[in-house]
Amino acid sequence: MNIFLTETGRWGKMFFFPSLPERIRVKSSTNYQTYDILSMGSIKIPQGMEATTVAWDGVFFGEAKKRESIVKYWIKPSECEKRLRHWQENGTVLRLMVTETNINMDVTISSFICEEAGAFGNKEYSLEFSRYKYLKVYTTDELKIAEFVKKIKTRPAPAAPAEPDNRGDYTVKSGDTLWGIAKTYYGDGMQWQKIYDTNSSVIESTASRYRGGRGSDNGHWIYPGTVLTIPN
Repeated sequence: MNIFLTETGRWGKMFFFPSLPERIRVKSSTNYQTYDILSMGSIKIPQGMEATTVAWDGVFFGEAKKRESIVKYWIKPSECEKRLRHWQENGTVLRLMVTETNINMDVTISSFICEEAGAFGNKEYSLEFSRYKYLKVYTTDELKIAEFVKKIKTRPAPAAPAEPDNRGDYTVKSGDTLWGIAKTYYGDGMQWQKIYDTNSSVIESTASRYRGGRGSDNGHWIYPGTVLTIPN
């Protein structure tokens, strides 16, 4: 199981949680309106769902603990805190995905507590997300203002120049990892998932050939000679 946070939008940054919590709490509640009826007493009528929340407690391990088996990819605890705090303070909409579960939704960080713990440079944290609800966009016909809009003359904005679809191809060499390749191309190893998603078919087929059908373990196993497309 892995936990990812990705900024929504085409060029969103990604955060990979370097270690997993013991448990994840998901809460969905119905919102009720209460009425007092003389002949029936107090009754509750459902009025939609409250926002779903996802929460857990975890540890960002210090450098002295970075080789522990529970640590998948070590990142400085201060960097983890900085990234999450930035997203919380800016109200950034994020895609939260927990592999091997049904948690895959757009969220914002509603609560984040992080504090120093122990003598190894660890940071213990508590994190809660609220599901993000998008506003409905109405058409001019729905708002009955179509005729009014037609009378407004606007100059069309110049079309933005088309960007290339990718940054070219890269041939995997001995000792390469997706993390290292992402670090080279984006300056951020946590962007490795973007490369994997673009090249999942060739990565998985190559890994299955070398590993007897067992696949790449989500991009962990890549092999020299594999040609990868590097997306923007």
